[in-house]
Amino acid sequence: MLFVPEAVQFCIGLENKPGVLAKLCAAVRQAQVKIDALFVSDDEDFCWVNMVATPPENARRMLTDGGYNFFTESVLVVRVKHPGELEALAARMAQAGVNINNVYGSCADGSPSTLVLNVNDMPKATEIADAAKSV
Repeated sequence: MLFVPEAVQFCIGLENKPGVLAKLCAAVRQAQVKIDALFVSDDEDFCWVNMVATPPENARRMLTDGGYNFFTESVLVVRVKHPGELEALAARMAQAGVNINNVYGSCADGSPSTLVLNVNDMPKATEIADAAKSV
């Protein structure tokens, strides 16, 4: 498992209608921001885009200047080579009383999967992930 220190997740509220995500992606591209991970959840009228983006300063400025409704939160980013690594990390966190509120990720062929974990105790989760990176 590869551990990436704490990252910033942007939680962006959008109307759930055609073209809104495309407009956000165009703004991201124009601001020269790289999307490292993305998750979209929705209901009939509204959706949340959770995005880890770099550099975060550019993402924050782009969202603010664009008038987007958003907030930020700290998340843990890990890269795992196989599902057993996530299982072991989740078990260690559970044993320490850390709840994983949500997780999303991506995978490219031949590369480790990138997972973004939103947890209830970031300092403890960071300590556990840091210790697990050498396991």
